[in-house]
Parts: sequence; structure tokens; C-alpha cells
Amino acid sequence: MPNPLKYNKKFDELNEEEKQLLEINKKSIADFVEQSSSISDVNYATRNAHAKAYAVVKATFLIDQNIPEALKHFFDKEKFDLTIRFSNAHLKIKNSKRDIPAYGFAVQIKDENGGLLANYPLVNFPLFPINSVSTFLKLFTAVNRSYITKWNGLYTAAIQVFKTIPSVLNTSFIKNVMKLFRKRHDFILSFDYYSIGAYRLGDHMIKIKISPKYIDRNIGKKQKTKDALKDYLQNNDFTADVLIQFCYNLKDQPINKLNVEWKNSPFIKVGEVKINKDSLLDTRNCNIELLSFNPFESKVFFQPVGKIQKLRDEAYKVSVQTRRKINKLLHGKGVDNKA
Repeated sequence: MPNPLKYNKKFDELNEEEKQLLEINKKSIADFVEQSSSISDVNYATRNAHAKAYAVVKATFLIDQNIPEALKHFFDKEKFDLTIRFSNAHLKIKNSKRDIPAYGFAVQIKDENGGLLANYPLVNFPLFPINSVSTFLKLFTAVNRSYITKWNGLYTAAIQVFKTIPSVLNTSFIKNVMKLFRKRHDFILSFDYYSIGAYRLGDHMIKIKISPKYIDRNIGKKQKTKDALKDYLQNNDFTADVLIQFCYNLKDQPINKLNVEWKNSPFIKVGEVKINKDSLLDTRNCNIELLSFNPFESKVFFQPVGKIQKLRDEAYKVSVQTRRKINKLLHGKGVDNKA
């Protein structure tokens, strides 16, 4: 294996304008979460993204016996305990039969003592349409405000969406959009799941891919996504390969250019995710809704890398702190969570 590029904190640094826009965005996140129960018409505060939980399960990460020698000190056990949350990326919870096929596969990895090792919020689309931190923050803030003001800010949000168009007009992005469109009706567990940005693996930087095995994409065609997923998990085991790519040079594997795929970096299998049938947790339990999959709560040598990723640190903190404050108050009043 060639020598991967080493992590440098300069990959994460924001300029002064970006820092100011981030503070504005954090306020919009807190405002959204405070009003999220009325936005989604539920009796609890929701997340600021991936609000709709389809299922939460217990699982196992089984380490591959043929893992490269250089990686063995990171994966020094035969298996690790996981909690996985399946979700939809929409900010608002909708009771619809078919959701947009923007799915989340958030993974929490624990050590043998139950301590947190890492959180990895993965999604079923490998790219991100915006490279500019300023453009992203302005768009995210505008979208939050449009929900809060009952779409009075829709014009501002539309302007920010228009500014993202140049970033998506490349072969890599268009190819993946077309692939997603062809699979838009496929079963949620038949998708590959990706870390959009890079993460540290010790001194180096990687991307992650979860690739399911032996899944029929036509499962649950006549059901709601949530019902189809729960029915499957109650009656079937699920297995997926865990693959990683290393960053060797910024030309082929850019850290802060998220709208193109990495090339010339082969996928390395490090293990498998295994969900045994009937491992579902009760998403109506308030403690389950309070779970956080913030990747910045991970051990320092597993944390996210890059400017867009850095934004998630503060965004997650504001979202989860506001959500937990409200939901703990509701939980204390005996409100039943219907997540």
C-alpha cells in the first residue's frame, strides 16, 4: 500500500467571513429546532436534518481476517458493537407513502466497555453539491428560515439554490444523479452508503463506503419505506461490506472538493456490518430520539476532515443541545415520543 497523505488541520480552517456566516446559521438551526414540533406536526423536537427515523437497530461490526497489516492497530478486536439509525434527509417529517430517496445510515461504534469510538453519518449519495462554505451556509440558513416563516423566505432560498448550479455541472455529479434517479424506487437497504466528506484514520484521511450484500432492490414496492424496512429487519439478517479509500494526493482525492468522486484510490475491505433479524429498537422511546450521531464526538483520530465537515461540528452541537433540552422537558411531562 503506497504512503497516504497525512492529515493537516489547515484542511479544516475557516476564514473570518465563513465564521460569521456560521454564527448566523447556528441561530437559524436553534430557531428551527425550537419550532420543529409544529413544522413536522409531532409532539417532540426533531433534528435539523434527517428528522424522520425509519428504524434504529443494534448491530455488529465484524473485522475482516485479511485486513492489511498497517490497519490492524485501528481494528484490534474481532468485532465492535454498533447502533444504526436509518433516516430520511428531509428537514420535515412527512407521513407519505414514498419519500424522496435521500436516505441516511448513521453508525455509532462502541468499544468493549460501551464507550464511544466513532459516529459516522453515512448517506446514499456519494457527493455534495456545494464546495463553497459561504454558499452552503447562506443556503442552509435560508432554508431554515423559510420553514420557520412558513415559506416567506422561499425566494431567498431559491436564489441560494441557483448559486449551487455551477458545482453540479460536472460528469461525476451528473452520473451519480442519474444513477440515483434510476434507483429512486429501490428498497432502502439495497443502496450503497457513503461518507460524503473525509475522515481521519489516525494520521491519514479516508472515505467510507457501506455496500449491502444479497439484497433484492424490489422489496417493499407497495409499502411505505418505513414499513418495508421494519418488516425486513424483523424477519431477515442484513450484511454489508465496510470499505475505505485513502487520500494519497489532493489532485485525485480532494478533501475540500466534495462534488467529485475520488479516483486512483482502490477500496479496501476492512470488515462487515451484521444486523441480526429482530434487532430493532423502539423509536417511540424518547431516549432513542435523544441519540446523537455527531461525528465530532468521535475519538480525535476518527473525526471528520475538511471545511464543509467542520461546519457540522457547531451545527450538530446547536441542534442536539436544543433538541435535548426541549425533549427532556417533554419527557419529564410524560409526552409519548412518536418518532
